[in-house]
Amino acid sequence: MKTFFVSAILFASLSVSAMANNIGAVHETPLSHLLTLYYNIKNALVSSDANTAASQAGEFVKAINGIDMKALSATDMNAFMPLQEKLTFDAKHISETKEIGHQREHFQSFSNNFYKLAKAVKLSDKPVYQDYCPMKKAYWLSSEAAIKNPYFGNQMLTCGKVSDTIK
Repeated sequence: MKTFFVSAILFASLSVSAMANNIGAVHETPLSHLLTLYYNIKNALVSSDANTAASQAGEFVKAINGIDMKALSATDMNAFMPLQEKLTFDAKHISETKEIGHQREHFQSFSNNFYKLAKAVKLSDKPVYQDYCPMKKAYWLSSEAAIKNPYFGNQMLTCGKVSDTIK
């Protein structure tokens, strides 16, 4: 009998703990992983690491081509479909070159299109910051408010400002 009570108490505490961990959690969509891959590409460009940018862009292409449209809500699908080809085009170009300048050129339109997706679809429970570089006249997305410029890397790492916050 004593074992039964101990087991019941243990089960109840684990159940409450599991429920508490899910409170406030956002249900990830099949598109959420794309944001992580976008950040990986951006971070590689911040570090002026063309090899990692190319590799992560290749992963992005695989991920975007593997999206199961049936798993998307109607709203998410309507936001994603017009951008899918554009995002794939730029990610493919970033993946196919090791020339950082060319990667950064494609990153500009890649970021503009990804911003449209991020505005239309809840990709994260954390804020997504849209940053702006006045020297390049270009935008990018970041997971943090601190500026780390992917267009110039260490040359002008903190050049820019937050222009929008998606919550």
